Amino acid sequence: MITRPRLHAAVLTLAAAVTIGAAAATTISAAAIAIPAQAAPGVEDEGAACAVPTLPDAGSLPTDAKLPDPFQRLNGTRITTRADWTCRREEIKRLAEKFVYGEKPAKPQSVTGTVSSSSITVNVSHQGRSSSFSARVELPSGTGPFPAVVVLGGFGADTAAIKAAGAAVINYDPYAVGKEGTPRTNKQGAFYSIYGATSPTGLLMAWSWGVSRIIDVIEQSGGTILRPDATGVTGCSRFGKGAFVIGAFDQRIALTMPIESGTAGAPIFRGVPGEGAQSLSSAYGEQPWLGDAFGSFTGSPQRLPVDTHEIAAMVAPRGLFIMDNPHIANLGPRSASVAALGAAEVYKALGAGDAISYWSDVTDGTHCASRSEWRTPLQQNIRRHLLKTANDPGVIRISAKAQGRLSDWATWTTPTLDSTPPPSTPPPSTPPPSTPPPSTPPPSTPPPSTPPPSTPPPSTPPPSTPPPSTPPPASGCTASASVNAWTGGFVATVRVTAGSTPVNGWTVGITLASGATVTNSWNANRTGTTGALQFTNVAYNGQIPAGGYTEFGFQATGSPGTLTPSCS
Repeated sequence: MITRPRLHAAVLTLAAAVTIGAAAATTISAAAIAIPAQAAPGVEDEGAACAVPTLPDAGSLPTDAKLPDPFQRLNGTRITTRADWTCRREEIKRLAEKFVYGEKPAKPQSVTGTVSSSSITVNVSHQGRSSSFSARVELPSGTGPFPAVVVLGGFGADTAAIKAAGAAVINYDPYAVGKEGTPRTNKQGAFYSIYGATSPTGLLMAWSWGVSRIIDVIEQSGGTILRPDATGVTGCSRFGKGAFVIGAFDQRIALTMPIESGTAGAPIFRGVPGEGAQSLSSAYGEQPWLGDAFGSFTGSPQRLPVDTHEIAAMVAPRGLFIMDNPHIANLGPRSASVAALGAAEVYKALGAGDAISYWSDVTDGTHCASRSEWRTPLQQNIRRHLLKTANDPGVIRISAKAQGRLSDWATWTTPTLDSTPPPSTPPPSTPPPSTPPPSTPPPSTPPPSTPPPSTPPPSTPPPSTPPPSTPPPASGCTASASVNAWTGGFVATVRVTAGSTPVNGWTVGITLASGATVTNSWNANRTGTTGALQFTNVAYNGQIPAGGYTEFGFQATGSPGTLTPSCS
């Protein structure tokens, strides 16, 4: 049974119903009488001045299979008022930075740029280093200034519905700020040009920093084209991971909408190993999305002092709409629903129970498809949280195919928080120390000229069993495939392993079963869509050290049959 908070009747009345509808989904809806105020406009982090106790060391963390209590402070006491959430959120933020994503630096010394009806430019300078990037703008019809939704990577988001609702689209290229296909010791992009190629901060937090700098520029622009107080963010797959982190770590984001974010996104870390989702080690190793420190937790997420239900709760009381796909287990939809249910308890305790939505009840299992089921709630969220012209309540609609239960993961109960108004300024304290940029300067050589693909990350986990015991050949390469299939389609992850000598360029051949057709692929160049296919390396994964491996993947319709890849 889902734990319910006891809400202050003078502030909020909930009418909740749990039903199993025609779509065999759990639906939880709520209507609020009063809407709590959101974070003050222009404040990236309300709790920056909170006094946060010394964070624990990784070696001293206890093992706990249950989800951490989002209401319990680091000193062991629980918060009692809504005003307490500001500094409790800051504690969660610092834990997530230290153990999961890496630090998000505060606003640099200089951020300048321009906003036009077609583009945004951003120029950053900090401690003698500088970088710049830009984003494309698409305005809706009508007269501005407009709210805007930052769309990561141009993949999987319903931009037509966003503009039809009256919001502009900011097309943001995350790779300009944090490039994929680079080793952790040589990260590249605008963020790492400022903070160093060996920065322990992962790509997701670097992408978050980039969006915060875009908002800085919008705030400076005078608001004649885009409104500085009405920014949303969305993206699908790896870009859904980014949207999730971006919304959590900047309180100027009024609406956060991650889509099918998978491991390193919304799904609880503790739930990923048991669900058959992409493993934590695979997500950590595929790209440097997560911070370097997370590497010590890939096999023991129970030691993490924070989990994604708390990171989702960092968005509260702002708008949060998580969209998920129950048909691909490797995306971790069951674990994502648990994260949403855990975050929803924080929303309710703050009097904002109707500002969060989670929707996985969809019929199409294709990864990052445009879904009719999401169009109406998407536009309702935009009207409510960005345009402020409606008050449609959020809804939690979990598909029966991937339905998690918070009661399986939480031993804590939701407190009744009184509605004492928060102080006009954060509690006095010593500001957190600013970490200087690494002494290693950014690389002087440019990044590879071939950008990594903007297709989704693999939605299939690596094999749960170890690689075959047969040793690789003395030279050359071998290839093996793991498959996650559902009715009408499948995703394959192919591992290319070098023998006793390094590989410099590889080609993998795979013959599909009759009727199977590849719809997209990632981390490889592809020839053909049916029958005998050929995959070759891209610029950043052609060199494999002796005994090492790399992975690529593809999604297809039809039956996978038996995949027996060959490598040369």
